[in-house]
Amino acid sequence: MTAQEQSFFNNVIRCFDEAAELTSYPKGLLDQIKSCNSVYRFDFPLRHDDGGVEVIHAWRVEHSHHKLPVKGGIRYSPEVDEDEVKALAALMTFKCAIVDVPFGGAKGAIRIDPRKYSEEQLERITRRYTHELARKNFIGPGLDVPAPDYGTGEREMSWILDTYIALNPGQIDAAACVTGKPVSLGGVHGRKEATGKGLYFALREACSQSEQMKGLGLSSGLEGKRIVVQGLGNVGYHTALFCREGGAVIIAIAEREGAIMNPKGLDVDRVQAHRKETGSILDFPGAVNISHSAAALELDCDVLIPAALELQITKRNASRIHARIVLEAANGPTSPEAGAILGDRGILVIPDIYANAGGVTVSYFEWLKSLAHVRFGRLGKRYEEAMKRQMLWAIEAGTGKQLSDDYRARLIRGAEELDLVNSGLEETMVVAYQQMQDTLHRNPRTKNLRNAAFLNAIEKIADAYQELGIFP
Repeated sequence: MTAQEQSFFNNVIRCFDEAAELTSYPKGLLDQIKSCNSVYRFDFPLRHDDGGVEVIHAWRVEHSHHKLPVKGGIRYSPEVDEDEVKALAALMTFKCAIVDVPFGGAKGAIRIDPRKYSEEQLERITRRYTHELARKNFIGPGLDVPAPDYGTGEREMSWILDTYIALNPGQIDAAACVTGKPVSLGGVHGRKEATGKGLYFALREACSQSEQMKGLGLSSGLEGKRIVVQGLGNVGYHTALFCREGGAVIIAIAEREGAIMNPKGLDVDRVQAHRKETGSILDFPGAVNISHSAAALELDCDVLIPAALELQITKRNASRIHARIVLEAANGPTSPEAGAILGDRGILVIPDIYANAGGVTVSYFEWLKSLAHVRFGRLGKRYEEAMKRQMLWAIEAGTGKQLSDDYRARLIRGAEELDLVNSGLEETMVVAYQQMQDTLHRNPRTKNLRNAAFLNAIEKIADAYQELGIFP
């Protein structure tokens, strides 16, 4: 891996600069858009049961304030560093712009391996982290709204919410200070699987483009597409699950311990259950073991979904990728050098800054729900059902035909919160893909979908800055 490829933030900026060259915006405006506005690095002590003290290293980066609040997850990882947090914050800015979510980008991280700490220690770490953010105004419903990321989940978001409420008694919108909460604490149905669902919608929309698929030597539609998934965490699992339900065939799954393959297809739920029981995906009944996880990336398939960590496809292995489509589920899984090689080979890359935007999209819905203090569908569901019922009575009276009770119930049923969330997510992903396609056709200098996505983001953010009167 080259030195350039090792800097995640530089890779993001290189993609930005490639798209910026296609614009006529002044240099000062472009520099403002790509710069990190605020970087907060801090340390705090953690006392262990044996009396020893460990210093915990943490960050919160706010990349862009062109819209408030800023939004971004918090990851717990032993390998995280400032470069990575800055890169992820920048990606959040561009991601939100691409899918028209009105947030600036941010990201947070704590350098720990959560598997090596007790629940009580993790709670103390999370609450202290929240205290530090609050001291510097790096958290709040209208300022900075964290969310789960690698190594965190609903539990940690609950601790953050509780700490914030304790520090801000009586704040009526306090629940909007964080997303990814349990539904019982104001979370929204569908948030946990949102990124995977969004990836499914992205791939389905790409596969529906008949001319694009023809150029790749593939039939249109998701049905029968052979998929390899790297990473069986929350994102990889749900992406594979929804794609399988949509008619695709999951032929291989890779994890840290290795990979498994079955050309006839793998049942994702059964693989997940096998891993929980044995601690490994290896030796799954009916599948062939692949000793090196990275080798799965090079399997012959229609769609490769890297859903693990950044920089999995680099200059070193890009020439050996045999997929026709790469759906980037992780953040930054493909280096710029590798992206150029894949493009030259005619491989369609659906970029991360669009493809994995389902999480922040549904987080936006949750934020709106917390501010509105009412669940989606509560006000209109019964009214909608009553109107449908009257319409069916009129149809039956006019035709003289009676519908079955089961069919009638399905037609009358009003939308629940999950239905509305999934509908909004589908609309978001479909429209954003069409906007990228329109940019590719409108501007012949755009090289690929990543180039088009960054160009769309730059144009939207530049418009926001100009409307604020900051730049002419």
